[in-house]
Amino acid sequence: MTLVLASTSASRQAMLRGAGVAFEAVAPNVDEDEIKRAMVAAGARARDVADALAEAKAVKVSRRLPGALVLGSDQILECADGTLLDKPEGRAGAAAHLRRLMGAEHRLVCGAVIALDGVAVWRVVDTARLVMRPLSDAFIADYLDREGDAVLGSVGAYRIEALGAQLFGRIDGDHFTVMGLPLLPVLDFLRVRGVLAS
Repeated sequence: MTLVLASTSASRQAMLRGAGVAFEAVAPNVDEDEIKRAMVAAGARARDVADALAEAKAVKVSRRLPGALVLGSDQILECADGTLLDKPEGRAGAAAHLRRLMGAEHRLVCGAVIALDGVAVWRVVDTARLVMRPLSDAFIADYLDREGDAVLGSVGAYRIEALGAQLFGRIDGDHFTVMGLPLLPVLDFLRVRGVLAS
């Protein structure tokens, strides 16, 4: 059975490749901002938003590819005060994100849904808690110089697999969840379905 990743995320693709999973990647073309906006306005929790976005991606691509298992995933960053952050816009936005997150705990809530023939057949939501250490203005400037536009694709303006590791004093939770895909439960499901050897 074919596995399709409903994402163009380089990080998610790298995780699957690194785990030896054969897959195709397809852009889901889902209006994530509209879904998120509507759910937040309705008072939805971060876990429900992550799950709904992952499902929207998986189901939409699955409808176009009968017989394929389609994996959708999404990650939501929730600040200590309950505010949800979006991806930063430009360097100034990234710096503002870092200043907002430093010295406090935030949560990364990551949902994954697998759909078959337009129907969600499996899902998981996992949460990691991260404490960003205090950062000087000089450190933030140097960090953004070194990371460049790469951090603009991350809701927290960091890539934990790169220099972003230096931002944190503590991380509680699964490393893969922090990177944007709860990989271990996904691999378990793929073994159950015979996509991977058990």
